[in-house]
Amino acid sequence: MATPALAQARNIVIANDDGLTSNVVALYKALKAEGHDVIVSVPCSGQSGMGGAVRFMRPIGPLAQDCHNAAAKKGDPGVGPISREGIPARDFNYVDGTPVMALLYGLDIAAQKRWGKAPDLVLSGPNEGQNLGQISVSSGTVNVVQYASARGIPAVALSAGADTADDENLANPKSARVAALTAQLVDALQAGADDKPLLPAHVSLNVNFPDDLSRDAWAPTEVGTYNAYTVRFAEDMSQSPLARATGAGNQELPGVVIDMNNAEPDSSQEDDESVVVRNAITISVMQPGFGTHDGLGGGILHQLAERLSSGN
Repeated sequence: MATPALAQARNIVIANDDGLTSNVVALYKALKAEGHDVIVSVPCSGQSGMGGAVRFMRPIGPLAQDCHNAAAKKGDPGVGPISREGIPARDFNYVDGTPVMALLYGLDIAAQKRWGKAPDLVLSGPNEGQNLGQISVSSGTVNVVQYASARGIPAVALSAGADTADDENLANPKSARVAALTAQLVDALQAGADDKPLLPAHVSLNVNFPDDLSRDAWAPTEVGTYNAYTVRFAEDMSQSPLARATGAGNQELPGVVIDMNNAEPDSSQEDDESVVVRNAITISVMQPGFGTHDGLGGGILHQLAERLSSGN
């Protein structure tokens, strides 16, 4: 007779855009402790900002260099089980490619070999840094979820503070806290699903954890128009505080930079995830693709059709 935990066990694929991290290891352990069957499939190296990029029709050969955090070594196959000591190779995989490519390996190869079908849930992250507002368009963490959701697989993007990293030991205490909160979220999704999918078809979630994890308040939000970060092309990257802090702005060279948005939100932006995340864990709904879901697109197309037909 199955235990209560195992009776609610789900097949879960974890992907991300950071590679092998403390956050991924902690989330894997938390979900396994709940009785879930978990496959991890992550990029060999950090791929932040790669969005939905895919290297189509290009074979993946042996590694030209070591993977992030010793996940695999130079000369190893371009795709395979993670070989770092202490990491269960049966469940952890790397792909020398983009975040979406790592997800696709998890779905099309690893999941099919393990379960013979798609997983019940895809979790992307937790990212080392929040994905809020406009910058989410470039996020590999978020685009992993967009790809999974487009296939009809329930999916959740998870992002935490940049201070959740721990490359040496893969054991940041904040990672464990984020993992425990994520396990609570999975339990809550299960409580409302019974034997149905954990989310409606083609609906996904963007979840962001604040830097301060002492509170566990959850808040429904929307992506909105307020952005925690500004993204711009700079003729001189050394003028960007964040570029200098990361070492990218050590020389007076051009490039794309990210800076904190110091402007305060207006009254219409108070429910945006970029604002609420200061004090709570935010949950926003996303849908994949470029279609409209409120009838707006049909109205525009009808008007255009009339004008084009009349020659105006």
